Amino acid sequence: MRYHPLSVLFTLAVAILCGLATPLAPPWDRMKLMHAWSTVPKNWESLGHPPNETAIDLYLALKSERENALVDALYQVSDPKNPKYGAHLSREQVAEVVAPHPDTLYLVSSWLKHWGIPSSSVSTALGGNWLKVVGVSVSQANDILGASYQLYQHVETNDTVIRTISYSLPEVLHGHIQAIVPTTHFGYPLTERMRPQMHPGAGVGARAKEVLSSRDEYVVPSYLRWLYRTSGYVPKATDRNALGIAGFGERYPSLHDLTAFMVEYRTDGEDARFDVVHINGGGDDPINPGLEGSLDIQYAEAMAYPTPHIYYSTGGTPESLTDDPYIRWLDYLLDEDNVNIPQTISTSYGGYEHIASLEYATKVCDLFSQLGARGVSVLFASGDYGVGNGDCLVRDSSGNTYYQFLPFFPATCPWVTSVGGTTSHNPEVAASLSGGGFSIYFDRPEYQEGVIPTFLQSLGDTYEGFYDPNGRGFPDISAQAVGLAIVLGGQIEHVEGTSGSTPTVAGIISLLNDYLISKGSQPLGFLNPWLYGTGRPGLNDITSGSNPGCSTNGFTAIAGWDPVTGLGTLDFAKLEEIIDDRLRNSGAPSTER
Repeated sequence: MRYHPLSVLFTLAVAILCGLATPLAPPWDRMKLMHAWSTVPKNWESLGHPPNETAIDLYLALKSERENALVDALYQVSDPKNPKYGAHLSREQVAEVVAPHPDTLYLVSSWLKHWGIPSSSVSTALGGNWLKVVGVSVSQANDILGASYQLYQHVETNDTVIRTISYSLPEVLHGHIQAIVPTTHFGYPLTERMRPQMHPGAGVGARAKEVLSSRDEYVVPSYLRWLYRTSGYVPKATDRNALGIAGFGERYPSLHDLTAFMVEYRTDGEDARFDVVHINGGGDDPINPGLEGSLDIQYAEAMAYPTPHIYYSTGGTPESLTDDPYIRWLDYLLDEDNVNIPQTISTSYGGYEHIASLEYATKVCDLFSQLGARGVSVLFASGDYGVGNGDCLVRDSSGNTYYQFLPFFPATCPWVTSVGGTTSHNPEVAASLSGGGFSIYFDRPEYQEGVIPTFLQSLGDTYEGFYDPNGRGFPDISAQAVGLAIVLGGQIEHVEGTSGSTPTVAGIISLLNDYLISKGSQPLGFLNPWLYGTGRPGLNDITSGSNPGCSTNGFTAIAGWDPVTGLGTLDFAKLEEIIDDRLRNSGAPSTER
């Protein structure tokens, strides 16, 4: 376990308290509600209380002393117009930026000591402004948090979790602790974010090659490399550049299937490999490959080969019994030095924003801003159900129900790049499945101020009340998402979904990062200020199609940004030229290839 300066401060605070003969303890019994659901969240049912000795690890998100400092730093290193562009922060610098006030550490340590939590059970986590408290029994967690942890099962997936529908903290701590995990966030059903269709009788080999040769029916890597103009680029910085794939829910990729896929569709890459990093007991079972992991690895490799790829196999699911895998995965990444984190990361998982509490979503989103500040381009799929699936009736924490479009988190986080879907060619059009809309939790970020008002003006009062016009709009960019051919268990399938467009985009961004690194420059890092600014001429605007859902026609793609395809699709050659121009103007060495 690596301990950062925050742990030292925490230990000092405990030591100070222990040295006081008569500490003036705050009124720990004066509790105030942090978050509650009026009833058990939809599709979950209680199975009763777990054994009292069941242990959980609690993650406490502490308020930073300089509340906006991290976002300010993120914009500075991510905006090409800023003198600090590309001067990404180290792990230690981020920890300093997000550090809590000493008073916060003092109060929280005093509170934990009051409940008999030994300092040996507490360490800093998640970049410096979280505490991890290990091995807390359920009965003790109930006492500490005024909670009632129970076993819950999802009625459709049968996933089982230990969660509570409410929790509280002493009133004096409300300005210091911003969220606790796991508590009221039940997670997202990790169904595959695409609609797979097996091609009858198709196996890898000559016959499959013949039936899959029709571009009218299938999307294959050679088409994507032609469409987004990456075919002529050969990576040069493979010793310094890497691409990461986040994996959850035991959806493992198969090296055998990857090899078959590359032999079929990218013959120069039949030796493609990927490393597997196991987090929180994450496994690796290539004999039983998962569709999600296979799709992610195959399309990322097909676009970015021979760039090294890392598959992060994180144990559990977002419905894991006692864990939150997003938190476990981010805790692992943020504890690494910058040189050990891939410059580009693709993630195809998520769920509807309203299922998470505002406090949980905000703090998880903040963690992605840490990655961006450290020079990592983080991409998330925008979802596969247009503006929302089903009746789109939402029940808030007070039990009130209302109709609204259903934005997809973490794609709605302002500090990630959200990827929607397109289809067809000459021209590309929006795929009807492309998730898009406006966040209900996150305000419109600075980089979208120049594009969203134009779209809203064209929309007029259509769907008024169904979405928040002041919210962060998503997606940011898009790529082909329909009819993607993959190899799964030695068989050919074709799938659709933004789970396919996201690794494709990640592969293109990884090539751009390779180009920058090979020229002695820094990687792109957080993409959005660049994409909405100087990088925008390198995008192909998508101006037709829509994303129906919630019993409506959804939004319509128009000229400029829209909540269906974002700014459009990437043109690698144009973006490479834009990077060249910037490097020349900044006095960097010649970028002639």
